[in-house]
Amino acid sequence: ETRRALTELQELATRIFPPLLEVGGLVAELRAAAIRAGVPARIGVDADASCPPEVAGALYFCALDVFERTPAGTPVAVSVRGGEGAIAFEVIADRDLGTERLASQDHLEALGGRVTITAGEDRITVAGSLPLSR
Repeated sequence: ETRRALTELQELATRIFPPLLEVGGLVAELRAAAIRAGVPARIGVDADASCPPEVAGALYFCALDVFERTPAGTPVAVSVRGGEGAIAFEVIADRDLGTERLASQDHLEALGGRVTITAGEDRITVAGSLPLSR
């Protein structure tokens, strides 16, 4: 029971603030989350070093929402690019997951971000941007 309790506590702590985010950066944490969810992920991040921790966390939780709603084995692509004072992101899953609101949308919008969810035939795209400063 102690091991199970420790495992549950570790999972809860990871859901609050992912440990690799600070140590290894956004790419490392996204890869770890994809592995935990059992989805093959193609991750392209060109803004990792310039991304403030609160922005990296919001991006991570957005991708995690998609990873966790995607059936195991379904490919997911994550793209994060830095630009003029903002970070643009896109998470694409090769599966129609519907267009219902993601749990992470409130977090993204609270940071001044924009999010759109587009569901197509056997594909969902979550895209948006976050300002680097408010």
